[in-house]
Parts: sequence; structure tokens; C-alpha cells
Amino acid sequence: MQAFDHRTLGLVAGFAAVVLGSSADSARAQDKEALIANALSAAPPAVAETATVMDNKGNLLREGSGEFTCFPYEGGLTAAMCADAEWMAWGEAYMAQAPDYQPSDLGLAYMLAGDPPGGGASNIDPFATEATPDNQWVTEGPHVMILVPDAALLESISTDPDSGGPYVMWKGTPYAHIMMPTGPRPK
Repeated sequence: MQAFDHRTLGLVAGFAAVVLGSSADSARAQDKEALIANALSAAPPAVAETATVMDNKGNLLREGSGEFTCFPYEGGLTAAMCADAEWMAWGEAYMAQAPDYQPSDLGLAYMLAGDPPGGGASNIDPFATEATPDNQWVTEGPHVMILVPDAALLESISTDPDSGGPYVMWKGTPYAHIMMPTGPRPK
């Protein structure tokens, strides 16, 4: 896997400056610590220990020395997530709806806190924002996501999220990836 340097990625909008002292600054520091804890809930302990943490606006919350960047759940459909460099590139392509993205390497992302209540995603439409009768909406529990550099490697894996094992999400799109559940789905 590629080494990760968050400064080289287009997701960084700016760095947060936190100055402790006043009660307002103290509240911001507590909020910052809560966001960091939430973000790190997505990762296994060894990854969380060295991960960089950013909020969903690209503000640096904690500098890390490892190859993963973690993001907190801040509302909406997306969950807390820790991603390696390939997943960060995937995120840039996804946000731009780039039609020609292809992973250049194996990519790993952790979402061990699972999807939030009311969250989730369509298993077939990368850009769906809500469940419909025909978009196979899934609210997943704890899981790991895997990108592969050759879409042919996905052919032998089910696309059925109810198959009881790993499945391919968004097959046939540039954003296809393996979903590997590691625990039960929320009720």
C-alpha cells in the first residue's frame, strides 16, 4: 500500500487551530475530543493509535503517524470511517463523481462502529440518498471495506448483502468495493 501523507490529498480544506483558555475555547476542545473519539471508534485499536483524525470539512483534529485517516460521524448518512490513502483517493473521485476512477492499489477502510441509525446506502446506486423500493438499501453494522485494483477480482463475490458474508457494493461502477461485515446489522 502507498504511504499516506494527508497534506497531499485534495480533501484537506484547512487546519483547525485550537487555543485553550476561555470557556468557549474549552467547549471547542471538548467538542474536538468528542469528534476524535467518535472518529477513532471506526478503527481497531492499533490503527486508532496512530491515525490522523480530520473532521468532515477537512479540518485537522489530530496529527497521526500511521497510514490511516479517520473521520467522525457528524450527522447524515455517512458513518465514522478510517481510510488508507487509496480510500482517500476513492473519496475524492466519489465526491467529484469521476466516471473513470479505478483503484491503483489495494485499499482498506474500517467502519467498525457501523452505520448510524437511519443511515446506510443503496447497494446498487452510489449516489442514492434515501431508500427506495428498488435500490436495495442497506444499513450495515460493523464492517471493513476493500478496494481492489482489478474489477475482475470482484466477479466471484456475491452482490447480495443478505448472503451472510462479504459482498460487492456498487458492482459495475467505478466505486465498486467489497463490504466485509464483522458484526450484526442494527435493528
